[in-house]
Amino acid sequence: MEKVILKVDERKLTGKKVAKDLRNKGLIPANVYKAGKDATSLQFSAEDFADIIHTKAGENVIITLKISGEKAKERTVVIKEIQRDPIKDRILHVDFNEISLTEALKVNVPLNSKGEPEGVKKDGGVLEHIMWELQIECLPADIPEKIEVDVTALKIGEAIYVKNIIPPEGVKMLNDPELITMIVKPPKVEAAAPAEAAPEAATEPELIRKKKEEAPEEAEAAPKEAEKPAKEPAKEGK
Repeated sequence: MEKVILKVDERKLTGKKVAKDLRNKGLIPANVYKAGKDATSLQFSAEDFADIIHTKAGENVIITLKISGEKAKERTVVIKEIQRDPIKDRILHVDFNEISLTEALKVNVPLNSKGEPEGVKKDGGVLEHIMWELQIECLPADIPEKIEVDVTALKIGEAIYVKNIIPPEGVKMLNDPELITMIVKPPKVEAAAPAEAAPEAATEPELIRKKKEEAPEEAEAAPKEAEKPAKEPAKEGK
């Protein structure tokens, strides 16, 4: 595991206003925690810290804090939490846990695949990652940067379980052994569009159709009645 050094200063003042002023000066406020002891407040360069977390180890890096002050001292820590601005993505605050290099730690490390599965290359399948991290336990110096799994032999329908992964020496896997980490799924088949049904002939109720058929006859009959001459009045006898 990569180890780095970060120069920090003790911080006596706390509070939101103090933290805001520090960030405006390019500094990051931080706390160091250790079981059974009060947190120690620190501050350090945002630029220096950015260089540290962009190494291969990422946020799992082991950091030696060189604390300046009346009694200069060193503390070995790992990152517990990084608070970021959700909009600007800048670091607002960092919490560290002090550790002992002789005591095992529980951490999460990235899980990566290596190679192209046979089921993808030959049969057009898709490799799906179910898990992107594994939880492990080991000494700080044994924390791997990542755990890589060879997937070239996987065929469609085959998967790699946690129990199939051989961890590095000195590393203990803590995840459920029966969990699937990655699997090769069959290629996606697009469903054929349903054929358009032929439009059904509009049917009308029998009674309505019958009325429509009779209507013209009735219309024609009406004028005939009107054309009949009116009866002549009876002639009076002479």
